[in-house]
Amino acid sequence: MTTLGSPDASRWVAGWSVLHAADPLAGADVWGEPCVYWEQPSRGEAVAGWGEAGLARAEDAPRAQDVLRRLSAPDGVRWLETPAQDMPGPWFGGMRFSSHGEDAAWAPFGFGRWTLPEWMVWRTAEGLRVAAFAPEGPGAEHVVRERLARVTSFFPTQARAPRDVSRALRMSAARPAFERQVEHALEAIRAERFHKVVLARAVEVEADGDFDRVDILARLREHYPRCATFLFRAPDGAAFLGATPETLCRVEGGQLETEALAGSAAPALAERLGTSDKDRREHMAVVHYILRALKPLAAQVEADREPGVLALRNVVHLRTGIRAGLDQGVGVAEVMAALHPTPAVGGTPRENALAFISSHEALDRGWYAGPVGWVGPGRAHQMVALRSAWVKGARARLFVGAGIVAGSSAESEWRETEMKGLAMLRALGGGHV
Repeated sequence: MTTLGSPDASRWVAGWSVLHAADPLAGADVWGEPCVYWEQPSRGEAVAGWGEAGLARAEDAPRAQDVLRRLSAPDGVRWLETPAQDMPGPWFGGMRFSSHGEDAAWAPFGFGRWTLPEWMVWRTAEGLRVAAFAPEGPGAEHVVRERLARVTSFFPTQARAPRDVSRALRMSAARPAFERQVEHALEAIRAERFHKVVLARAVEVEADGDFDRVDILARLREHYPRCATFLFRAPDGAAFLGATPETLCRVEGGQLETEALAGSAAPALAERLGTSDKDRREHMAVVHYILRALKPLAAQVEADREPGVLALRNVVHLRTGIRAGLDQGVGVAEVMAALHPTPAVGGTPRENALAFISSHEALDRGWYAGPVGWVGPGRAHQMVALRSAWVKGARARLFVGAGIVAGSSAESEWRETEMKGLAMLRALGGGHV
């Protein structure tokens, strides 16, 4: 494995081949848990990667922009033959929500961390493909061909189905503390310090034995096909995984797709969501922010005329799609810097809301609510890491949040976070929740 930035790590050698199999995640039955996993069925994307041929890290936001520019450059990979088409990545990873936080559990993830797998398997319209990577240097081409041969010879042909597991989970969450934070936020809103702030909380979970994170992934992708399912493993063996519904940005060929996703309700109340004044105000704050943020980056930006409803298994959201043609020289680094964090995970006005979060939330979000996804030459797909958890051994820490605006109440926002947490609790095996 070579770290981006060292003298011999400016290029990697790569090759690809056809794979006669059905499911990228099935490789876990031979090589164990992948170091990266990414799937979004609505895009036809499914990727699993093992090993680390390359690693890119950033200690803060400015360095993260520099790294993202390098990862999206067109000359980072030399292909043995024709370059692979329709391949996500090949760099996968994420970033912290903010630079604040001292929780040691997040230290191995760093501020920003992106992995180039030694080999990855991905889905195309024609079936599965496998690509292998090695740092440029003597013997690199042989290493790539050997990895391709090994994967194509031993990759399972059957799809990976989730096991039916129900287990007792011990959970702890500080409801009084969260509700006090909501009340403090409402006081600040009445004092006109900001219009909206998103407060997050953690749920500590412990099981009798280690969690099978591949099974968690399999359950998430089966139960939430309209979300992006992801896993990123850190050097200490911990993993950050989840199934998130919110796109931060999709960049390809100078075109940008993003969305505003804010305003939530239980599925039974979906019809009322569009007429809820509180939810529409929360939603439109995100729409207006994104449009303003993109104006310096694109000559033309357009949004859906009215929000629609994104219906998930345990919650429904208001959604507005937004599209733009980016100006020359604008790429994923500039888009992410402009958009993150949106009011859907921070608040508005942004700086005032973020200052309140920093002083009142008493939680190191780590990568929760930060950008996660893949980056490649002139292309990127980044999601906002919601409905997610840090998992290591028999311990898990779930993260959920709620947008606080005028008209919110501490009790209703607690219930909203409980509803949002069901996705990960069920995936962890909490069949009783």
